[in-house]
Amino acid sequence: MTDMIPDDDIERLARRRAGAKLGWYAHALVYVAVNLALFAFSRYGWGQRPWSVFPLLGWGLGLALHGVSVFVLGTGSGLRERMVRRERERLQRERQER
Repeated sequence: MTDMIPDDDIERLARRRAGAKLGWYAHALVYVAVNLALFAFSRYGWGQRPWSVFPLLGWGLGLALHGVSVFVLGTGSGLRERMVRRERERLQRERQER
């Protein structure tokens, strides 16, 4: 598939993909650091109930959805590329049949 894409477009797509992945890794690192601090506050600081589980779960869902959008559904992901290729082939067949 990449042999049909000009080199400039491949470079741009590669940079976009790498940026999206780095963004997710930064998001995950901040998630772990902040939630460790919240856990410490919850456990040893304010109150006796483990309230830190609520931001952990809520933010964890957001992090998971971010990961899905980057690694599964993102621009240039394997799933997306396969779907685009199938649609392109279907449209080309329809055009040739006319």
